[in-house]
Amino acid sequence: MSTLAVNTIKGQSGSTPPTIQNSSGTEIGTFCRAWVNFNGSGTVAIRDDFNVSTISDHSTGTYSVNFTNAMPDFHYATVIAGGNTADSSSPRGFETVRGVTASAVKIDFRNESGNEADPNMVSVICMR
Repeated sequence: MSTLAVNTIKGQSGSTPPTIQNSSGTEIGTFCRAWVNFNGSGTVAIRDDFNVSTISDHSTGTYSVNFTNAMPDFHYATVIAGGNTADSSSPRGFETVRGVTASAVKIDFRNESGNEADPNMVSVICMR
């Protein structure tokens, strides 16, 4: 078992991120391309992020996450979650990816009744 301790890992080409390979040289993973945690209720505000420039609040429960550095295309995976941190008994809702481009992902949140709703805790992870 070896341990690699470094401060920075860079890909050899400017637009391609480093990949993780097994000992045979087979690619087994990549690094997260973008993630964000933000307040989706009231004044929308980013709490913390990586590779996210801004959040656009389109209407109740509908947002776009805008990337600082665009994805190479729109073939990336997005995982989203939303909820209310102050009220653990709040009903579960539904999260939907509404659209993807290389520069942003649009997401939507609805409550159990199917009505658009603003969660106060939103998490988005984009992998490619």
